[in-house]
Amino acid sequence: MYDVAIIGTGPAGLSAALTLKLHNKEILWFGSKEQSDKVGKSEKIANYPGVAMTSGKDLNDAFFKQAEEMGLEITDKIVTLISNAGDHYMILANNEVHEAKTVLFATGVVQAKGFENEEDFVGRGVSYCATCDGFLYKGKTVAVYSSAQRMEEDVRYLEETCGKVYVFRTYKTDKVDSENTEILPKPIRKITGGMKVESIQLADESEISVDGVFCLRSAIAPTTLLSGLEMDGAHIVVNRQQETNLPGCFAAGDCTGRPYQIAKAVGEGNVAAHQILSYLG
Repeated sequence: MYDVAIIGTGPAGLSAALTLKLHNKEILWFGSKEQSDKVGKSEKIANYPGVAMTSGKDLNDAFFKQAEEMGLEITDKIVTLISNAGDHYMILANNEVHEAKTVLFATGVVQAKGFENEEDFVGRGVSYCATCDGFLYKGKTVAVYSSAQRMEEDVRYLEETCGKVYVFRTYKTDKVDSENTEILPKPIRKITGGMKVESIQLADESEISVDGVFCLRSAIAPTTLLSGLEMDGAHIVVNRQQETNLPGCFAAGDCTGRPYQIAKAVGEGNVAAHQILSYLG
């Protein structure tokens, strides 16, 4: 069992991971090996102490180099569910279950807004993991929302497994879809059904009958990941020690609220790490 599972590889996650590594804690660090997409896309960063004006890419490269030199390993898997097991947490990622005594959310603000009725159908036709649940739809019809190029492998898996696949991508790709795939002309707006998913409604109000919907996003809303987590709008509620309302669960960085600044994220990651050390004893 790990001492801590960190969700997110941005500045807050890195800050916490560095401190916990220095204290010889067993860390499971989930996220993209490209580090923070938000930092990487910043043209110029001028207010990070100790660093002259730099590009987001260069700062991201420096973050990655430091993590590498410290022997920190990133698990490039998407967490789709976290369960409170009492004295520890169970983390599901890419159809594998991991255990950790504590969890730190450093996910940034989840920008992607869920579809209408999405949360109501989780476990009843809505899934966030193709390899976990794809086999349940062998020969059936599904809709797939894919938010990032790195999800293409999951899309291909569903194309190979399901009878019919309707896909909407938020990015351009050169990939040639299989014969059983149809590209949706408009974004998905709403998911409908009774006890289970029965159809999707597109932005033009047209409806398509489906047996399931796969929402393949780089990040999933915290409350979808972990039931019972207290939120204030899109932000996780924390105290000054970065503790959430759930014992052993912490949060740091943009996911806790404004200002969305690198320096603030790094500071909160450090505070969270020290509180995790105190919690672990």
